[in-house]
Amino acid sequence: MPGYPALPEGIAYGGDYNPEQWPEEVWHEDVRLMREAGVNLVSLGIFNWGLIEPAEGVYDFRRLDRIIDLLHSAGIMVGLATPTASPPVWFRNRHPASRLVDSGGHVVAGGSRHGFCPSSPDYAAASIRIAGELAARYGDHPAVAMWHVHNEYGWANAECHCPTSAEAFRAWLRERYGDVDALNAAWGTVFWGLTYGSFAEVEPPGVAPPGQLTALRLDYTRFSAEEHLACFRREREAIRRHSDRPVTTNFMIPNCKPMDYWRWAGEVDVVSNDHYLDAARADNHIELAMAADLTRSVAGGAPWMLMEHSTGAVNWQPRNLAKRPGEMRRNSLAHVARGSDSVLFFQWRASRYGAEKFHSAMVPHAGTDSGIWRDVVALGADLAALAPVRGSRVAAEVAVVWDWESYWALELEWRPSVDLRFRERVEAYYEALWREHVTVDFVHPEADVSRYRLVVAPSSYLLTEAAGKNLHRYVEAGGHLLVSYFSGIVDAWDAIHPGPHPGALRDVLGLWVEEFHPLPERGTVTLDGPGATGRIWSERVRLSGARAVRSFATGPDAGHPAVTRHELGAGTAWYVATALDPAPDAAGRDGEDLRALLAAVLDHAGVSRPRGLPDTLELVRRGGFLFLLNHGDEPVTVDGVEGTALLGTGPAAGAVTVPAGGVAVVAGPAGEPDGPRSRRADERSGG
Repeated sequence: MPGYPALPEGIAYGGDYNPEQWPEEVWHEDVRLMREAGVNLVSLGIFNWGLIEPAEGVYDFRRLDRIIDLLHSAGIMVGLATPTASPPVWFRNRHPASRLVDSGGHVVAGGSRHGFCPSSPDYAAASIRIAGELAARYGDHPAVAMWHVHNEYGWANAECHCPTSAEAFRAWLRERYGDVDALNAAWGTVFWGLTYGSFAEVEPPGVAPPGQLTALRLDYTRFSAEEHLACFRREREAIRRHSDRPVTTNFMIPNCKPMDYWRWAGEVDVVSNDHYLDAARADNHIELAMAADLTRSVAGGAPWMLMEHSTGAVNWQPRNLAKRPGEMRRNSLAHVARGSDSVLFFQWRASRYGAEKFHSAMVPHAGTDSGIWRDVVALGADLAALAPVRGSRVAAEVAVVWDWESYWALELEWRPSVDLRFRERVEAYYEALWREHVTVDFVHPEADVSRYRLVVAPSSYLLTEAAGKNLHRYVEAGGHLLVSYFSGIVDAWDAIHPGPHPGALRDVLGLWVEEFHPLPERGTVTLDGPGATGRIWSERVRLSGARAVRSFATGPDAGHPAVTRHELGAGTAWYVATALDPAPDAAGRDGEDLRALLAAVLDHAGVSRPRGLPDTLELVRRGGFLFLLNHGDEPVTVDGVEGTALLGTGPAAGAVTVPAGGVAVVAGPAGEPDGPRSRRADERSGG
C-alpha cells in the first residue's frame, strides 16, 4: 500500500487551482506567481468532470495535459483530483434516478455540486470510469504526487431518501442483523407497537410525527456514512489499478457531523482536512487547535495534511469577516504546530463566477498589490524555514474522548434538555485544557488509552459496554479518568443500559444517579465552598464507593454531590454533575470553575505543563520543535527555552519573547527543546 505522499521537501504549500476558470494566458502568470510565493503543491481538477468528459464516454484531456505539463516544468507538484463531487449536467439529465432526494421526498434541484445519491449504481459506474481514465493517463506522470478523490464527502448529500437508497438500506440491514427478529430486538420496536414483520417493511427515516424510532435514525446515519465510504473505496481501487501514488480525500473535521472519521482513517494513505475559521467566534483560534488535534488523532498521530483553509474571509458565513493582520499566518502555523505537513488554501486565484466569488484566495481580486498577497509570499518563506519540522510528531499526556456515534445519538429529539449538545461540553473541556497549555489527543472510547496520564470524557452519552470496560481497565491499571454528566447512558442502539444511570460507567465512577434535573433556560446552580456556578444540568448523585469533592449548594440537588472522586485499583475516576464553565464567571470571581477543577485533576494525574504563562499564548511541542503563538495584544516572554530559532528571535539568556500576534519556533538542542518555565514558577498556569 502506498505511504505518505512523496511531497516536495519541507512543508507543502499551495492550494486548489482551477485554471479552467481562466484563459490560458493567465496560467503562465499563475505559475510565475506560484514560484514567487514558494508554492510547491496544488490540488488540480476537482470540478472539471464536465470538461474532461463532455459527453458520456467521450474524453478530452488536452487542457489538463497542458496545465499539468506547465506546472511540472515549474517544479510544482500536483494532487490530482477525481472530479466526482460535481457530476456533469449531462449525467443528471441522462440518469435521473441518481438525483438526490431530501428527507421530505423531494428531488433536489440541479445547479450545484453534491446533487447525487451516493447509493446510485449509475453514479458508481460513472465515478469508477472517470477515476480509472484519469489514473490510466496520469498515474505515472512525474508531476502527480498524490490522488485527491472527490471533495468533501457528505457536504450536502450526507443522506439520500430516494427509492434506491431505501432498498440499499434494507440490504444493509439484512447484512447487519441477519434476520428481522434481531433487528426488532436491537431497535426496541415493541415501543409503540412498531415491530417489523420483514426487512421489506422498513422505511428510511424522514419527515414523520415526533418520536420516530431513535435506533432507526441512528442506523440510517451509519448506513449513509458507509455508502459514502463505499463510493471512496470504489474510486480508490480504480486508481490503484493504474497508479501507485498515495490516495486521500479531504475530511471536514470537526464540522461534518454525519461522517465517522474514525472509520475513514484506515482507508486513506494520508489523512487530510479542510478547516475554516468561524470568524465571529472570539476564541476561534482554540476551535482551530481542537480541529487540528482531532485531525492528528484520526491520523493515529502521524503527520497529516491541511488541504484547505482561507487566506481571509469565506463566502458562506453570515458575516464574512476578514482576518486581522497576522491572523492568517498564526492560523497556518498553528496547524503545522499540531502535526500538519502542509498548508494549502482554497483557492489559488479568486473566482469571478458562481457562489464562491467572494471567498478569499491566495491571489485576491485586488491582485498582487495587496496585503493578502504580501502575506502569502511571506508565509511561503516561513514554511521554507520550517522544512526541518516535516515528519515530526506531537506527543500528548492527555486524551479527550470523541465518538461520532455519541454525537449523532445525543442530538436526536426528545432528550432531557435541548441544551445537551455534544460539542458544547467537548469544547468547554478542550478550552480549559488549552488555556492550561496542555496538548491533547482525541481517542475513540474503545481505543487503547493506556499511554495517557489522564482521559477526559466530556460527552459520552452513547457508550458501548466494551467502551465502559475499556475505561474501567484503564483506571484500575493506574489511569485517571474525568467524566462529565449524562455519559454512559445508552448503548449502540440508543437503549438505556440496565440498572441505574450511568450504566456503562457506574462501577468505574463509584456512584449512581437517581434522577436528572435539567435546568431552565439561563438557570444556574452554585456549589459549596469558593463560589462556582453550574449551568444546563444538575442531578441527584448517590455515592457507591466514590466520595464527594464538592456538593451543590443551591438548586434541586442542594446538599448532594456535584463533583466526586473514586479511587479504583491504582487509578482515580472523577465525575462532574453540572456544566462548570471553562473560565471564572463574569464578575471575575476565582471560583471552582472548570479550569480550576481541571488544574487540580491534572496535578493529581501528574500531567506536566508550563506554569505562569498567559492563556493567550499557544504552546505546542512537535518533536524537537517548540511552537509559541501569541494570540494576545501584548508581547510574551517565555523563560527556560534553549535552542535555535527557525522563526522569530532566538533565545537570549534562555528566554524567547514573542511579539503581540507573533509566532516563534525554536529547535531545541539535540533535537529536543527544554521545557519552558515561568518567571513566576510558583503561580498556577494562567493565574
